[in-house]
Amino acid sequence: MTRSARASSPSSRPAMKATPLSNCERRFLLRAIEERKRLDGRQCYDYRNVRVSFGADRGCCIVELGKTRVLAQVSCELVPPKLNRPTEGILFFNLELSPMAAPGFEPGRQTELLVKLNRLIERCLRNSKCIDTESLCVVAGEKVWQIRLDLHLLNHDGNIIDAASIAGIVALCHFRRPDVSVQGEEVTVFTPEERDPVPLSIHHMPICVSFAFFQQGTYLVVDPSEREERVMDGLLVIAMNKHREICTIQSSGGIMLVKDQVLRCSKITAVKVAEITELIQKALENDRKVRKEGGKFGFAESIPNQKITTFKMESAAVDTNNVEEQAEEIITKADPPSEVFAKPILHTPGTAQIGEGIENSWGDLEESEREEAVEEEGESEATAFEVQKMETEDTSTLREAEKDEPIVLSDSEEEEVIILEPQELPTKARPQANLKQENTSKKAFNKRRRKKRAVR
Repeated sequence: MTRSARASSPSSRPAMKATPLSNCERRFLLRAIEERKRLDGRQCYDYRNVRVSFGADRGCCIVELGKTRVLAQVSCELVPPKLNRPTEGILFFNLELSPMAAPGFEPGRQTELLVKLNRLIERCLRNSKCIDTESLCVVAGEKVWQIRLDLHLLNHDGNIIDAASIAGIVALCHFRRPDVSVQGEEVTVFTPEERDPVPLSIHHMPICVSFAFFQQGTYLVVDPSEREERVMDGLLVIAMNKHREICTIQSSGGIMLVKDQVLRCSKITAVKVAEITELIQKALENDRKVRKEGGKFGFAESIPNQKITTFKMESAAVDTNNVEEQAEEIITKADPPSEVFAKPILHTPGTAQIGEGIENSWGDLEESEREEAVEEEGESEATAFEVQKMETEDTSTLREAEKDEPIVLSDSEEEEVIILEPQELPTKARPQANLKQENTSKKAFNKRRRKKRAVR
């Protein structure tokens, strides 16, 4: 076998990418089993609680085995029969492991675990001849009923096969197929309103019971949980009905079982199967009574109808007689309308009021927005004040420079100094203080210039 063929074969694929179990947890579980103790407080031969609930439609149910939950749905259709069995109906079984049940399951992938579970369910339900397939024949060689059983794992907490086998047989017992009539070559299928649906012909109810072995078969545990399945050495599954008839038996794992161990497991299986069968019959009887009385039944009808999220409201009768007379009486007895204001009354910016109603706060700022607006206004005013102050200072300094001091373009001693005098106003218009200041500045400048030339 080549490497690519080896990789594509179902046996070479891992069952699922489960969360790894630490060595401490493994040693703790094995030590607890040696001391005849289990994590959930059960004894070695105790079975978890089984709960059965039915849906609104026939053939739909949910089975809970502890925290392991399986949904079963049965459907049927008319199809041509198989060539080698022209007078027998067709049974089809399918189990799906979705990521909703456990993170390690991958959708649309045929893992080794899924193939093994599907084969075991087929041997338990089909090969045990629990359903009379000849009663599913409508026209020999032409039309027969195909019964399809779909199983979906909703939550995985160990022992999938037991929960799936219980859910499958309960759904098949609860299912009703449409009634048919054959006249010549014409086949008529009646609706449930025209004729009552017909139940399937079921001879017995096979149920699987699983046993986990530890330390090469030294210790035995019934109905293993998900953590116990990880540390077990081998698994033994026995399918049996209440008449103590073994329908199928399968052993997996690297252990060798002796005859006494298998006989002990078969005795335990007979007790557990009798208890589970009685529970199933009681659940079916209760559902039949509730449906006959017309009460609420199934997990789909357990939600109150008066809630918005139910998408269903009970119909209420409304009396429409004398509607006009009642309306006129109500109008005459009612108070006259209050004064109507043509324009709204503006109390403050952003609020308005019409009539005698409550003030409308649309457009009003919240407290945080008001504080931000006040801060922004304060900052803008401060910046504007600073800018204005700087502008006034600059203009004042420029004016003083223009009036008092001459503008010197160069302080170099080598070059001739050029002095730009401001434009002289008429002498009459000048104030006396400015004239005196200009004269003193000119005299000081000329004195400094003469000193420089003398030094040269």
